Amino acid sequence: MTRLAGPIFAAIMALFIAGCTKVDYSALTQSLEASYAAATPRYGDSDPVHDWEGGGPHGFPVHGIDVSKWQGEIDWKTVRRAGIEFAFIKATEGGDMLDDAFMRNWNGARRAGVPRSAYHFFYFCTSARQQARWFIRNVPRESGSLPHVLDMEWNSKSPTCRFRPPAQTVRKEMDVFLDMIERHYGKRPIIYTTVDFHRDNLAGHMDDEVFWLRSVAAHPKVTYPGRQWAFWQYTGTGLVPGVNGDTDINVFAGDRGQWRDWLEVATR
Repeated sequence: MTRLAGPIFAAIMALFIAGCTKVDYSALTQSLEASYAAATPRYGDSDPVHDWEGGGPHGFPVHGIDVSKWQGEIDWKTVRRAGIEFAFIKATEGGDMLDDAFMRNWNGARRAGVPRSAYHFFYFCTSARQQARWFIRNVPRESGSLPHVLDMEWNSKSPTCRFRPPAQTVRKEMDVFLDMIERHYGKRPIIYTTVDFHRDNLAGHMDDEVFWLRSVAAHPKVTYPGRQWAFWQYTGTGLVPGVNGDTDINVFAGDRGQWRDWLEVATR
């Protein structure tokens, strides 16, 4: 365990376990709350929130996007010039679905100099082992990429699988997927989740994992009490130059110096 020294980094802790990075942000966001009130949105939004319960996202200095084929052709150079500093790119879903735009986005972001990782949308009617093998088959093992992402959420609109396993089974399957991806890529994946899924399966569990949380009307401390987080998805209707139409926008939990330190370790 290595604690970053100096007053600027007093709130951040990096754990280097088998090449992985885990970050403790329990006090970090408190140091940024003073900037909430004065901050103005950096990007447009087709359905903006004007009154954020617990504090808004705009005071965080590091913003990024997550995208899939639904964003169409993305001008990654324009995205980078607009100040976007990271991207989560959809790669796979279940055990047999590959996002049509994955490799185009994967290579485009790299060429534009946008740090990126791939995410997998979990499907509850296929084993975690089969899904991990599918992800590994389709996502290159490259130095310089961010830790990949396991996307865990209920999908009540799925035409093929609306199964909701017991919470203990969900967490067991998650561990299988996380462990397999970590062994292959050398980095522990980040977990993305939503309020209802977290409440049903993850609250009070998996405290050693790194989380990316969706919360589109309130600060995560309100919607996920007690949960530490590294990334916050604060809108699904953001407007970013270089992306046609709406896109998800996210923030990193730390300041710019902490971002540089995390990025240096996370992209090894």
